[in-house]
Amino acid sequence: MDCARALARLNRRILETYSRRTTATLRASLPLRFALPHLEPFLARNVAKEIEKDRLVIGRVAEALRAGAAPDRAALEQLLEATKAIDREFLSRVRGFPVRIAIRYDDIAPVRLRRIERLVELARRMLVACRSEGNVRAALRACYPRSELEHIIREILRLYVEETLLLSRSVKLPSLLGQVREAVALRLAQIMEEVAARLASDAARAVYRSPRDEAPRAE
Repeated sequence: MDCARALARLNRRILETYSRRTTATLRASLPLRFALPHLEPFLARNVAKEIEKDRLVIGRVAEALRAGAAPDRAALEQLLEATKAIDREFLSRVRGFPVRIAIRYDDIAPVRLRRIERLVELARRMLVACRSEGNVRAALRACYPRSELEHIIREILRLYVEETLLLSRSVKLPSLLGQVREAVALRLAQIMEEVAARLASDAARAVYRSPRDEAPRAE
């Protein structure tokens, strides 16, 4: 089994589930319902961007391990720079949306770097274990007790929420929505945190329930 690709697929399915659950909750939230036509395309593109970044990180960890090395601080900084190219592609894709975005890296970079660090450590441990365990689920179970795995997934998602909140504050909304920007951003963050907590629990439970490479079902 190509464990790096399998982990990237599992990560993609978790993030896609996260996006679906978040959007469904947003639709039921009256304060955000009016902003949703502007937020939903942004959130969909944003999660696609994060999936691509995570795939890049996991692939780089696999390359380092094949070379007999572990990613060091310089490698983390290189990964951070590499993610900016994905940001540029993201910005080109949202250019036609009814929003404008200016990414402020002074604010975002420290949060993103912490998330890269957490994902690098998870990927490194899992990929080493996968050599003997043979699949992602068994490797994750070998690396982490269920409670610790849930905590790590939630932490990675929490940092994703934090970066999304910072990015949402860079979104140039139409004037009326711009007047309630902070309320929208804070409610968005609250919903994403709540969804992240439930999803982390579901994902950890799924790892321990079945050895098959499957993500938790969307609600």
